[in-house]
Amino acid sequence: MGSQILVPMDDSDHASQALEYALDNYPEAEITVLHVVGVPSMMMGEATALALEDDISGAAAKRAEPVFERAHETADERDREINTIVGIGHPARNILDRAEDYDTIVLGAHGADWNRAAHRFLIGNVTETVSKRAPVPVIIVR
Repeated sequence: MGSQILVPMDDSDHASQALEYALDNYPEAEITVLHVVGVPSMMMGEATALALEDDISGAAAKRAEPVFERAHETADERDREINTIVGIGHPARNILDRAEDYDTIVLGAHGADWNRAAHRFLIGNVTETVSKRAPVPVIIVR
């Protein structure tokens, strides 16, 4: 049985670098990319918009498509396969809720730079939270 690696991704360069690291350093591992949508924000924009959709799962999957396309391109460049899953809500909570199903979590040092101060104030730093609370090893890629 090979190892299972979880790579949480947003649309940041650090997240892409984390995926590259996982693919390059775990050649026999099964890599799963997680993208979380419906993230709380100052005005609850994305979370509220998602909640108003008739098909929340379908809307979440559609919002994840650009991140997954980029992830698949990165995997294809290395002749690798990846799995993808969509989470809804708080990124750190989504990652931690799934952590025990994986051997290692590989994530970028920072997520997307949008409104970083407000984002950190409202929901905390995802990388910091996951690294402190995960029940499995966490590799942080810069």
